[in-house]
Amino acid sequence: MISRLAHLSVATFISLAIGISPISVMAADPVPATAPAASPAASSEEKVVEKKVKKEKKTEKKVKKKSKKKAKAVIQ
Repeated sequence: MISRLAHLSVATFISLAIGISPISVMAADPVPATAPAASPAASSEEKVVEKKVKKEKKTEKKVKKKSKKKAKAVIQ
């Protein structure tokens, strides 16, 4: 018969192997599952910033056009 210590050590080894297996799978996975969930919030902030920059550029262009028209009118 197998001793209690042998049973306990085998059971410990098996439970340890089962417990560690998800960790080894996570370590082998190159991309964590939580990364895509965090990116939409960051991308929406980037979009807002980009829109503000575009609006500023448009207003600068309008101001330049108006100043050119006024300068032409003064010259003529």
